[in-house]
Amino acid sequence: MLRRRYLLSGLLLLAILGIWQAVASLPGVDHLTLASPGETWRALRDDSHLLFSNAATTLLEVVLGLAIAVGLGAAAAIGMHLFRPLRDAAYPLLIGSQAIPVVVVAPLFVLAFDYGIGPKLAIVALICFFPVTVNLIDGLRSVEPELVKLMRSFGASRLAILRKVELPSALPYLFSGLRVAATVSVIGAVFGEWAGADRGLGRLVLLGINQLQTPRVYAGVVILMAMALLLFAAASLLQRIAAPWSRAELPA
Repeated sequence: MLRRRYLLSGLLLLAILGIWQAVASLPGVDHLTLASPGETWRALRDDSHLLFSNAATTLLEVVLGLAIAVGLGAAAAIGMHLFRPLRDAAYPLLIGSQAIPVVVVAPLFVLAFDYGIGPKLAIVALICFFPVTVNLIDGLRSVEPELVKLMRSFGASRLAILRKVELPSALPYLFSGLRVAATVSVIGAVFGEWAGADRGLGRLVLLGINQLQTPRVYAGVVILMAMALLLFAAASLLQRIAAPWSRAELPA
């Protein structure tokens, strides 16, 4: 079944590449606006050192920003779960935060944290905070009441119930949010680099657009897509290690 899925995915990818090549080869298509798969591959090969050295900077921003989002999101979710008034007050604000346009706040973060890595981490953490927090809250609230009553009947404290019952049950939800956050974190890093940076794949793509280096732009986008897939796979692997009982819920 798994081999069949990979085979179908490979065939779909080949079909997309074929359509892409066919469209890029049409007489009326300007190569300054659409690079073919062949041109993109040559850019990946010829500019590999430039592309991957900048990709390493972006990957560092993404990983650190994700770590900050997980830490803050877990603390916020647990706090809102333990204290109902806090959840009632903070949950609407948490939802409203998703209406903040990243393209607007990114320059503000640059002004606040200068042109270093700080603004990129803040933007990645801002984007990833919501899926991590909301999914973990849902996981903590999904525990069967009978289990909680059983723990209380044994004299377990509130923190003991949280540690031994609620958090283990919520781990699959946490990793579900982490997988979503991992895929969108790359977007946050790119926005942060567009707002102001001297390195990074997002900056390199922006320079390529301004300099009409279309194959390099497409090569950068391909690496960003591969980065998102790699982070998604890493989150799934972490779930298999930290919560092996939830393997049935993982994407195959």
